[in-house]
Amino acid sequence: MFRNQYDNDASTWSPQGRIFQVEYASEAVKQGTAVVGLKSKTHAVLVAVKRSPNELASYMKKVIRIDDHMGIAVAGLTSDARVLSNYLRTEAMRSKLMYGRALPVGRAVSMIGDKAQTNTQEYGRRPYGVGLLVIGHDDTGPHLYEFSPSGIVSEYYGYSIGARSQSARTNLERNFNGFEDLSLNELIASGLRALRDTVQQGKQLDSMNTSIGFVGKDTKLTLLDGEETQAYLDLLDEGEAMDTE
Repeated sequence: MFRNQYDNDASTWSPQGRIFQVEYASEAVKQGTAVVGLKSKTHAVLVAVKRSPNELASYMKKVIRIDDHMGIAVAGLTSDARVLSNYLRTEAMRSKLMYGRALPVGRAVSMIGDKAQTNTQEYGRRPYGVGLLVIGHDDTGPHLYEFSPSGIVSEYYGYSIGARSQSARTNLERNFNGFEDLSLNELIASGLRALRDTVQQGKQLDSMNTSIGFVGKDTKLTLLDGEETQAYLDLLDEGEAMDTE
């Protein structure tokens, strides 16, 4: 991509029908570390690779709680993700106060989609430079949605965004037919196997750089970091040992 007369703001179309600012924001998503989401008929799961800016810094947060029934994983500008997550928390709280019920996941995702689309329509604004995977459970079951900077939202059985996410998507496309009947542990292990395909050569998933989140019908949103993830990472080694045998 290169600078031209049609990329000064997000409300100008190019003669080819493109909005370059939105495309640039989508490139920012590709610079973030990968996150993977998948769902069965009972649970929805997020797994993510955390990045540390340098050896003296802590790892950046990749999975964020919105409510007891909903959470998000981010790829791209974490500052933009913080704005969107705060907005979602406010709307979730408003739903409980006004209607006495949890905010439906589909409605929540549509709301941030509308909010992002407004930035591509009004002069002087810029698209959010972050992509989200949203998991949740409501009256209609578990859900997994993807949000992109263009404001488009889509529901998936399994999906991945971020750097080298195509490798994870290939893994998910090959195996998604079996996701529906998996147990929670098997679903997390499947997500970690897909996530492992995105890791740079010479590096591996460990308890320091891995985040896990899951939610289900009788399971409130649970976020795991650090040593809490080790038991699930061990499932990968067990699976490899069985394949070898």
